[in-house]
Amino acid sequence: MSPLKLPATLLHDQADDCLATWVAQLPPDLPPAVVLDASGLSEFDSSALAVLLGLRRVLTQKGSVLRVDGMTPRLSELASLYGVMDLLQPA
Repeated sequence: MSPLKLPATLLHDQADDCLATWVAQLPPDLPPAVVLDASGLSEFDSSALAVLLGLRRVLTQKGSVLRVDGMTPRLSELASLYGVMDLLQPA
């Protein structure tokens, strides 16, 4: 499975559609870890975190884990501020 990619812009208005699109694209046989490339994300609000956590929840229910690669400093800072960094970047 090729990595999922965050769009350049992910604001509240796009959040539900973004998550629904990813969930619809998931293959029935998931790999142990699904990679999401966050490096292209440049304009976002806290809804981006909600999308990532929603995808993480869906993958966990299906027996897989989410691995977020390329988190920008700003996205990492927001995740830390909201206390969810450990959920998105487990040790």
